[in-house]
Amino acid sequence: MSDKHSQPHPAQSFETLAIHAGQEADPLTGAVVPPIYQVSTYKQDGVGGLRGGYEYSRSGNPTRTALEENLAALEGGSRGLAFASGLAAEDCLLRTLLTPGDHVVIPNDAYGGTFRLFAKVVERWGVEWSVADSSDPAAVRAAIRPRTKVVWVETPSNPLLGITDIAAVADVARTAGARLVVDNTFASPYLQQPLALGADVVVHSTTKYMGGHSDVVGGALVTSDTALADELAFHQNAMGAISGPFDSWLTLRGIKTLAVRMDRHSANASRVAELLVSHPKVTQVYYPGLPNHPGHEIAAKQMRAFGGMVSFRVEGGEEAAVEVCDKAELFTLGESLGGVESLIEHPGRMTHASVVGSALEVPADLVRLSVGIESADDLIADLTRALG
Repeated sequence: MSDKHSQPHPAQSFETLAIHAGQEADPLTGAVVPPIYQVSTYKQDGVGGLRGGYEYSRSGNPTRTALEENLAALEGGSRGLAFASGLAAEDCLLRTLLTPGDHVVIPNDAYGGTFRLFAKVVERWGVEWSVADSSDPAAVRAAIRPRTKVVWVETPSNPLLGITDIAAVADVARTAGARLVVDNTFASPYLQQPLALGADVVVHSTTKYMGGHSDVVGGALVTSDTALADELAFHQNAMGAISGPFDSWLTLRGIKTLAVRMDRHSANASRVAELLVSHPKVTQVYYPGLPNHPGHEIAAKQMRAFGGMVSFRVEGGEEAAVEVCDKAELFTLGESLGGVESLIEHPGRMTHASVVGSALEVPADLVRLSVGIESADDLIADLTRALG
């Protein structure tokens, strides 16, 4: 186990970093898996004499440090920070970057919880926001105001799987003196690395693909800006919504298999999307791996593969979409995504209920799938039965 904030891991392939970055053998026992330091405080070697920089586990914990080093290595950043949830990470970031009177550009397709944070919480601080189609750099440019401090992007987006050209929007934000924040949850760092494309900060709900097993809730921020990283770390400690040691350990365990899981998620999702495109009761399919997806070429340029999320619309409107969700058996009806098991949900009534009546409202006949790593044949058979 390395000391807090050790030097970046030597350059290696993603698969190797996922297993080894931040996870050196335990110096006391040689354990190859970082221990769970389930501890609140640490004995000091005299007043101010900290062993390895640890004094209190809100400020730092060796298991969390291992995860944070790993996150930084996988995203190609200088510092990673682990939080109790994805929204806790977003809250810390916004409180660090914004002051009353500032403005944020948010995408017209985004996670409902992110929209709720802006519309119901951040707005009460006196921060203004407006919506733009982030797949169109010109639309983002037009939405920027003199006090725009943040441009927020999800790519692929939730739930319509929109694709943003990260490098192009980074240029727009940089020209305006704003920071570009990219929510990389749907892609994971295995499929996409926004910092290398010009983003200032990457956000993750590590609950999803990073953890990968639907057994832990967490969030992360990664940046290459050392001054910003120090500010974020200050707020992380001051606000206290940190990832606990056991949650950090579970997330690290999930990350070890991230590469092989994402390969399977992507392969299965591609087959599911092909089925849906040919099904007579499906009116539209959203998957960036499809050649007719408007963001396909950009996704192919900035992503390793196209991910495990697929959304589609069905004939018959909202009730028909709800019926498909209810009839599915192997696809479990539930919120969240990114686990090894496949999930199905109705965004309008579930994950995106908070955007109803706003510019981010999703189609009522939309169904969202998180395609797991089961047999693709079994998943296709289940969807075929559910669609009737």
